[in-house]
Amino acid sequence: MEINLVSDTVTKPTPEMMQFMFKAQVGDDVYKQDPTVNELEARVAKMFGVEAALFFPSGTMANQTAIKLLTNPGDELIADKYAHIYNFEAGGVAFNSGVTCNLLDGDRGMITASQVLSAINPPDFYHSPLTTLVCVENTTNKGGGACYDLEELKKIRMVCDKYNLKFHLDGARLFNAMVAKHQRPDQFGELFHTISICLSKGLGAPIGSILLSDHATIKRALRIRKIFGGGMRQSGFLAAAGIFALENNIGRLTEDHRRARELGRALTAKSWVKTVEPIETNIVIFSVRDGLTERQVIDKLNERSIAISALGKGKLRLVTHLDYREVMHSYVLETLSKLDF
Repeated sequence: MEINLVSDTVTKPTPEMMQFMFKAQVGDDVYKQDPTVNELEARVAKMFGVEAALFFPSGTMANQTAIKLLTNPGDELIADKYAHIYNFEAGGVAFNSGVTCNLLDGDRGMITASQVLSAINPPDFYHSPLTTLVCVENTTNKGGGACYDLEELKKIRMVCDKYNLKFHLDGARLFNAMVAKHQRPDQFGELFHTISICLSKGLGAPIGSILLSDHATIKRALRIRKIFGGGMRQSGFLAAAGIFALENNIGRLTEDHRRARELGRALTAKSWVKTVEPIETNIVIFSVRDGLTERQVIDKLNERSIAISALGKGKLRLVTHLDYREVMHSYVLETLSKLDF
């Protein structure tokens, strides 16, 4: 029994999802003639209370498209130092859009309205880049699955409105946040100029992300997606997986969150674990005691058919997901209880 806790991106379609995909009605989405893609886009737009949506092959492409749409070359965006758009999108902000990042030292990947306010460059001071965009991530990846408070996001939006900035949400794990904090999609839809949401993490689809915005912005996004090579043909088979995921896999995220908390408690009890970061959703980040390396922990767990990931500087990560079943969870908890160095 191989147990992969490296990421929630490792999930595979269930037989039920595969059957749903197999039955999808498809067309050519480059011509916007794929009925299943059109249905997915309309469904998600309605869910979030926004005008339009566009299906993308990846969250990175959706984020990079949003940044391209909302900035000009030479501009600057504000984000947390842990932001996925900066750390894990291959320098795309600079390569694709010619934009620099003003990275803030937030709390577990989350920034505040007061931090944003302090980071805005004076618009008439032409020696510094023009601040035009604020990007936040919810939940935070490197921040250990932390979730923003809606009131703080509203305050950031007020700062954006006052200083004529756009506001983008990297919502790769947004459904985890909404389930954990009992929030609604429309509460996010009314706050942001653009939102990207991922279907291939906690929701278990094999591929796909959605970009949400108004009609005019999504019409422009269609061109940027084409430039980036993201135009797909009979992609309704993939969109069907997203529809199935939205209908069946949101409520069960509470199971992933429960298991993550239980893993955190098991790690806290171990003398070789230095700290376990607060756990709100499905990500567990912990650090090991001085003198113990990440590699040692990973190797010992690999010997027991458990895979986790290293974050550097003595930190490791586990991520619970759809394919991590209760029988696996029991085995991991038992293994951790007996693991010593």
